Amino acid sequence: MQRWRQVLLMLAALMLATLLWVPCLHWFFVPEATAYIPVTGLAPRACELAARHLQLWTDPALKQREIERMRRSNAEWDFMGRTFLVWSLAEMALREPAQQAHYLGVMDTIIAETLRLERAHGQLFFLMPYARSRPYVQQPLRSLFVDGEIALMLAARRLVAEKEDYRPLLRERLAVILERLQRSERLLAESYPDEGWLFDHAVALAALRAGDRLDGTDHSAFIRTWLDGAKKNLTDPKTGLLISSFTTRAQPLDGPEGSTIWMVAHLLRVVDTDFAADQYRRARRELGRTLLGFGWSREWPRSWTGPLDVDSGAVIPVIEASAGGSGMAFIGASSFGDAAFLRALHTSLEFAAFPIRRAGRLKYAASNQVGDAALLYACVLGPLWQRIAEARP
Repeated sequence: MQRWRQVLLMLAALMLATLLWVPCLHWFFVPEATAYIPVTGLAPRACELAARHLQLWTDPALKQREIERMRRSNAEWDFMGRTFLVWSLAEMALREPAQQAHYLGVMDTIIAETLRLERAHGQLFFLMPYARSRPYVQQPLRSLFVDGEIALMLAARRLVAEKEDYRPLLRERLAVILERLQRSERLLAESYPDEGWLFDHAVALAALRAGDRLDGTDHSAFIRTWLDGAKKNLTDPKTGLLISSFTTRAQPLDGPEGSTIWMVAHLLRVVDTDFAADQYRRARRELGRTLLGFGWSREWPRSWTGPLDVDSGAVIPVIEASAGGSGMAFIGASSFGDAAFLRALHTSLEFAAFPIRRAGRLKYAASNQVGDAALLYACVLGPLWQRIAEARP
């Protein structure tokens, strides 16, 4: 009897200690806001992340190893890592004028290599294997995923400092994007065979708006028409969130996803501020979660569940935390100035992503090059998007 009483007392003490300790756990990992939100220039976390990425693009052997590792999992990650880094460097060049020449040089290296690979191997080089599974509806084969992100890379570079060689390249790329969208009855283009993604269409719209800012064109009527169609045909009736993927006839393939909607809301800011803010608020309500100081994103709202894929990443049961959705949530929270959610996300990052800091460089063991590039982008975004927004009529 005495022994059981001791066991029960020990269990009670353990439960009490847990109740007292768990709510305080996040305080060991919560960073100061100045670690990731810059007062001037770049915040310390951005400097550390950037140093790691700049090392990758100045050390050929290291870059090759990292790209090969990503391509073994997903060729898209190689491409998107380039994209997020170019966008980040554009933001950094505007934040740190003294380093602009260095950042522009790295941007030019990335863009040149990406264009060379596209010429040598075609757009399928940057796509997952199922892009070859059946013919594209529109011919010749093109992927809006590739065209849109290259266009926005070119535009970002020119928005920092004009480069005449890129002027015709951007105009030609935007003309191709516009022609293929307009050729479709619902203004939807493929990234994969008869499969369009909201993420890629939002990138394309932002690229068109950036082209307007650079070259004095005006795609506002087309963008309004596209947005009207999306609100009508691509909106989930239960949540009001835009769905993530669809056929060229606007038939849904996947519902709302965290790995898509946070970034889409950010991109839409330069084409429809009110609609973008509405999508962010809905995503925050349906997908964003905080508990005991930690923050994360669900991949799907409670009203819809889709299959796990490379975009969603691993999803932790019970709390339904998605690696892909949470990564994109950093961008959404940063873009819309949601300081409380952003702080909770960074707390989770320090706790669960296993940061590795060496010689002033930072990477996350639970992430990869594209994930870290997206985190860098969330830490620096701002000035570039303000320049694009100035094109709004």
